Amino acid sequence: MYKVDIQTDLKEAAAIEARRNREKQRQSRIFNARYRTMGVDVEGLKSQVEEQILRENAEKQRDDAFGKVQYDKIAQMLEEEERQRKRQLEQAVVKFREEKQQPSMSREWDIHDPEVVRKGSPARVSDDDPRCGPSSMQRFGGEDLQAPARHKLQKEQNKRVLEEQKTERERDLADQKYAGMFRLRKLDQRALELARLEEECRRAKAMATANFNRAQAAEEAQQQRLAQQREQDDNYAEIQNHLTGDILTENPDVANSLMGPHRVIPYRWKGMTSAQMEAIWKMQAEQCMENQRLREAERQRDAEWEQQQHLAARAALEMEVQEQNFRLQLRKSQDAYNKELADAQNLRYLEKEVYTNAPTAQYYLQFNTSSR
Repeated sequence: MYKVDIQTDLKEAAAIEARRNREKQRQSRIFNARYRTMGVDVEGLKSQVEEQILRENAEKQRDDAFGKVQYDKIAQMLEEEERQRKRQLEQAVVKFREEKQQPSMSREWDIHDPEVVRKGSPARVSDDDPRCGPSSMQRFGGEDLQAPARHKLQKEQNKRVLEEQKTERERDLADQKYAGMFRLRKLDQRALELARLEEECRRAKAMATANFNRAQAAEEAQQQRLAQQREQDDNYAEIQNHLTGDILTENPDVANSLMGPHRVIPYRWKGMTSAQMEAIWKMQAEQCMENQRLREAERQRDAEWEQQQHLAARAALEMEVQEQNFRLQLRKSQDAYNKELADAQNLRYLEKEVYTNAPTAQYYLQFNTSSR
């Protein structure tokens, strides 16, 4: 039993001695600055740094690749949405143009319509066209637009009369032929004489009818010539009246109203005279000069105001700069005073609170005595 106790004491003393030796060796290594600096595993640290850099680069490349794929998908989706939106917008624009912006719906379609001449009505339809007034130059007094139709009707009447006369003549000739044949067979010399007398009477009647027709035709031709001459004279007189009248000559006196010299009749007014136009131009020139003078005065007034504002702004800027300089000087003086106060308070605090327990030489001897 005593032997065991002795061995235990020896083991404990050996362990204590070993710990002391290790502590001394540790202190010699730690307190030796050169060994501590050169004893660092530089290669190991470099390998760790390189592994860290490689790991970070791999993670960065993986993140970049994943981000690029995501960005490409997002970009494709956005491009597809943009194309769809543009397509829908273009379809809406085309539909709107087809429904709301047809050429025939524009205000100027009556000017650009290629069928405007075919759709429009002629300048004059008939003699009683209400659009053809005195100043339209489409209808004149005495003008006979129905002359061709009337002449055609007269020719048809003459042709019908001649055909009737021809038919009657042929019938008479047939009757005469039949009567002559009958007379040759049935009648005697008295009948032949009566027939001859009848023929002479009929010939005289036909001659008288022809003479009467010729005289009537000559009289009708004379009447037509007189009517045409009279109509032509009336037309010439009307044309002369129109040419020398107040409508085409645009006589301004016809527009004077009886209500006063300054009033006119609207439907007779042909426009202002040269004197009135010159007065208006003169008034416009005076108004232009007056407006120019007013604009010049306003420009000068604006320039003066701008100069006053510039001077005021400059004075305000100078005052602001002076005020800023004054505030800066005041702030510097306050900062200097506050710094002096702070230094004095800090010195007082250090002397009264911090430096009350001054360290002795024994306090500094306790450092570097252990490696722990």
